[in-house]
Amino acid sequence: MTRIWRETGFVENDPWVIETEEVKAAGEQKPLLTLDALIERADASNDVGLGVLIRPADDVRRLEPYLYRLGIVAVEFPAFNDGRAFSHASLLRERLGYKNELRAVGDVLIDQVPLMLRVGIDSFAVTNETALRRLEEGRLPAIPVHYQPAARPAADGPSYSWRRRSVAS
Repeated sequence: MTRIWRETGFVENDPWVIETEEVKAAGEQKPLLTLDALIERADASNDVGLGVLIRPADDVRRLEPYLYRLGIVAVEFPAFNDGRAFSHASLLRERLGYKNELRAVGDVLIDQVPLMLRVGIDSFAVTNETALRRLEEGRLPAIPVHYQPAARPAADGPSYSWRRRSVAS
């Protein structure tokens, strides 16, 4: 069972669906389109509030002209050791300026949630039993020191990340 979690808690009645051969969006549900399907639909219509699923091999920069039309971008983590979605999330938040919902889907593990939050992911499609239990208990692991800059600064200040940021005078 998949549940959607945000820092405010679990979300009920989330409308977004990753469509498969067996599962199709119905009623109030909305599909998370593949990158190519999103571009095709956006080019053929004036629709806004669309959702897209970015897979690891996708070039997230192709979304740039359509970002203002998106309600959600879901980045896929197919396995715990595939970190390309971290790069996608960071690029969306920091370089492309994407402000709407950014969701992690796939292999969302409790140990990685704080790192996903740091790169700007703000909602999580969680299926892992341990992660679900720990999130229900409010037991999110803490990472007290960060050496890299990120979309979301460390709670106690930027630590060493100031070294890598250029500041306009």
